[in-house]
Amino acid sequence: MKKVLSIAVVALLATAFVACGPSAEEKAKMEERAKQIQDSIAASISESMATPEATADSTAPAAAPAEAPAAEAPKAH
Repeated sequence: MKKVLSIAVVALLATAFVACGPSAEEKAKMEERAKQIQDSIAASISESMATPEATADSTAPAAAPAEAPAAEAPKAH
């Protein structure tokens, strides 16, 4: 009988927690956090779109130097 009563109590508690759900304050916090994340993503995207020269230059082949420095002969010891 104790087992059955224990199982029933656990089931009722689990049902009560699930049925309650988040409070209005918790919902407001979740919505605020979601807005912050959306704003952060939007800022990252707009920042990456604002500087196309940086990405274009990084894929371009490296330019050869105008004059290569003269190689020095190794010194004999």
